[in-house]
Amino acid sequence: MTWRGVLVVAAACSRTPARVPDATPPAPWSDAWILDHAPAYLTDTNARRAALEAALANPANMYSRQRLMSYGLGTAGWDLLPEWNPRSRPVDAELAVTLATGEIPALPETEPPLWDGATPTTMDAWIALGRRVFLAYPMRAEVFMEYGLTQPELAAAVGIERTARGDVPGLVVFTDVDGEARVGITCAICHATVENGEVVLGQARRNFDYGMLRVTYDREHAIAVHPDEARRMAAWGPGRADVTEDTDEDPVAIPDLWGLRAQRWLTQAGTIRHESPIALAIRQETQLIDSNHQLVRPPRQLAWALAMYVYALAPPPRETPRSPEVLRGEKLFGAHCARCHTNAARGGGVVPAEDIGTDRALATGRGRGTGRYRVPSLIGVGAGAPYLHHGAVPSLDELLSPARLAPTYAGSVRGPGPVHGHVYGTDLRPDERAALIAFLSTL
Repeated sequence: MTWRGVLVVAAACSRTPARVPDATPPAPWSDAWILDHAPAYLTDTNARRAALEAALANPANMYSRQRLMSYGLGTAGWDLLPEWNPRSRPVDAELAVTLATGEIPALPETEPPLWDGATPTTMDAWIALGRRVFLAYPMRAEVFMEYGLTQPELAAAVGIERTARGDVPGLVVFTDVDGEARVGITCAICHATVENGEVVLGQARRNFDYGMLRVTYDREHAIAVHPDEARRMAAWGPGRADVTEDTDEDPVAIPDLWGLRAQRWLTQAGTIRHESPIALAIRQETQLIDSNHQLVRPPRQLAWALAMYVYALAPPPRETPRSPEVLRGEKLFGAHCARCHTNAARGGGVVPAEDIGTDRALATGRGRGTGRYRVPSLIGVGAGAPYLHHGAVPSLDELLSPARLAPTYAGSVRGPGPVHGHVYGTDLRPDERAALIAFLSTL
């Protein structure tokens, strides 16, 4: 079955209520199987702790150590943080006009919280709640975004996008834990973009230049920043950010979120084993805790709902031509790519960094390193430039071209010099590369 078939089956299953227990166990990764894990995540501290320990591929890196010291302890650590169900309003066109003046309007006391407190009972209901979390749960307050909204040219330059209606996806006004009105960011600031005036949810915002926004804000407000830090942020460029817990220089390309249900590893360095949906829910919960400065935690129903929504994300439907060239490219994919890209999302497992041969900084970094890189999903790969985990290659043609391996290569979006590693396909003839690209563009 193709990945499109899997998504169709998943969509059909999402219209059914939670499974009534019977003698037939549900198929792994079906909606029923996923929902069967919800009670353990929502109510069982020991189950959450066991799932965390099983999921961390390298317990010694900083990401893992922080969670092992803080999560799933019951009577200590993050379990004791207050639940936070904020009042939050996505920035629509009307609100954007007010924010452009520098004013942040307080939300009325009558504004309901994001979640009404009712636990969903069907996959459809979980997904609907997760969509609200994705678009409206504040990851943290962002003074840089407050400033960016007052500077239209800067906002356009750094990828603070607007829909045809003037809405600003990824930004909210919310009541912070201190009772003050703030501008905040949500998951959608990195994982939603605007095409033809409409939001595409789950697609990486490849024009988002958070480093430029930070550097500009610091300069305009005369904030002293160490020159090395300013240089690093300026070097991220569009569609990249360094979100690891260490001080290593290992920025990564923002990924699309499509096809995650089929992937058994999470993050580019395979930091998390994705053996059950509890692993993804913990990933979402701890990310929201950490990004909110470890002051609050989301209700676990919201973290679970966000995981369910991420599983449901899919690219916009489009035609998939089956021309002779595409069919030839499919055979070439089977011969040259399918050994690693094995699952329904055309992703796969993890590969030792020395085998893939690309820049090793992320794979061996102190923050999230495992010594390996995850084989990424290829859903939407035709529009997924720049390529490789660090976003160094500007096109599929150049990814497959031996020219990028030469010392004289000047095509990298990160500066002159060769882009090493992932040599698979670089030995193909030009006509074969064209056929393979034609096939990849249909995924």
